[in-house]
Amino acid sequence: MLAAYACDPADSRGRRFAQAPAPTRTEFQRDRDRIVHSSAFRRLVYKTQVFLNHEGDLFRTRLTHSLEVAQLGRSIARSLALNEDLVEAIALAHDLGHTPFGHAGQDALNDCMSAFGGFEHNLQSLRVVDRLEERYPQFDGLNLCFETREGILKHCSRLHAQQLEVREPGGVGQRFLTPAQPSLEAQLCNLADEIAYNAHDIDDGVRSGLITLEQLSDVALFEDCRAEVVADYPHLQAQTQDRRLLYETIRRMLSAQVYDVIQASSAALQTAAPDSVDDVRQLPPMLQFGADMRAKSQCLKQFLLHQLYRHPRVLDTTGRAQQVVRSLFDIYRASPQEMQGGFLARSQAARAAPDPDRAAARVVADYIAGMTDRFAAREHERLSAGKFSANHAIGFI
Repeated sequence: MLAAYACDPADSRGRRFAQAPAPTRTEFQRDRDRIVHSSAFRRLVYKTQVFLNHEGDLFRTRLTHSLEVAQLGRSIARSLALNEDLVEAIALAHDLGHTPFGHAGQDALNDCMSAFGGFEHNLQSLRVVDRLEERYPQFDGLNLCFETREGILKHCSRLHAQQLEVREPGGVGQRFLTPAQPSLEAQLCNLADEIAYNAHDIDDGVRSGLITLEQLSDVALFEDCRAEVVADYPHLQAQTQDRRLLYETIRRMLSAQVYDVIQASSAALQTAAPDSVDDVRQLPPMLQFGADMRAKSQCLKQFLLHQLYRHPRVLDTTGRAQQVVRSLFDIYRASPQEMQGGFLARSQAARAAPDPDRAAARVVADYIAGMTDRFAAREHERLSAGKFSANHAIGFI
């Protein structure tokens, strides 16, 4: 049972290429299934979240992160009577365009592409589902519904939105020009993404030894939940019980944030009283934390930024990874025949484009963005002929 302001698959704005409906699945369920079976989704298992894939078997990857976002999103969607299938589809696809080596790889590729239109991972996720996946005889991409594609494009520069609008008038780029809001399901995925990475980055950071429970005592959201756990289970204060204490604290953090979003968003929706998805698009964002939880979430994000993401060990590793991405970009630009699959043919076709250098650079960016961490490392080692060992470059040794 869906609320009036939820996305109903029967009322979807449709696909770019018309297809007959599936006999046993809604349109959004069909989108989810196409995403799960895509090559780009499988590659997420070997793409960095914070720690490079080789650094430990239990650290999050882009794949496990996406699954956690989907789980949190579905839980909240059910309480708010939103479309769970659409939330799941967006969550599973939102990071398909991420480069190898996480945000470090993205920043390096954006620098490489600065003269050719730049690189945005959200826009790249849309390129993956619209153009780069090659699974169907009738069209490029996965031919997803408008609502799913809209949710995937979480951020977009004005320039890129204008370019999207030229190619698809009134399409997924329009809301960045109007401006307007996306569906509640898309708004929910943005929040679920934030909740998921804040929690699991604490877990991975403590597991890595880069942050400690003592440091986290300065973070109000963590410390409030930890104090509750200790009050309920005093025996978890023993040093041998640190893992159980951490897990239970994070579990309560997740629950507190989920319940806060449900409460604050329900109140906002009750006040605004939208009667349709179109009404939602004209309102301010409706899916939100309460003021107190928003402040606590910001405090946690600042802590992770300074104590984990900018930790010298993380910066050293990611800095070396950026060198790999930059080197690969230069090599493929100079020697496109080194690219596999159909990318050489695409590079040759780019010569006929109005701006051949820009088009050829975009082919290289697509190729690198699709790499897993370990494939990028192996390619760099192969192509640099021992001049710059990939194992040394990204800390494999």
